[in-house]
Amino acid sequence: MPEKPFTVFVVDDDESVRKALKRLLRAHGYNVMTFESAEDFLLSDSLPAKGCIVLDIRLPGMSGLDLCEKLASSGATHPVIFMTAHDTPQWQERAAKMNAVAYLRKPFDQQSLLDAIHLIS
Repeated sequence: MPEKPFTVFVVDDDESVRKALKRLLRAHGYNVMTFESAEDFLLSDSLPAKGCIVLDIRLPGMSGLDLCEKLASSGATHPVIFMTAHDTPQWQERAAKMNAVAYLRKPFDQQSLLDAIHLIS
């Protein structure tokens, strides 16, 4: 399958999640870049690239929610899909206020993620 001109940035501290999502998304033609932390993502040169961010909420250091707020305050406009294994109503509310494309609870169905990405790619 040819690669789409759209990059999915996966930010999750769990290596097995990063690898699994990278395999899944590449199999569906997406260019994928993975990052272990919010800080690693910020230090990369990925911000100008067209794409979306699949972002774990609970990360060591800066949280996924804090990263999203930082990106928004700097003018970045990447759509965000949040994922979490530790769901709280407060996180859902914050994600909704940030206009998240989706809020996925781990473990989630692969098709839910693909559907969310398809909406914005």
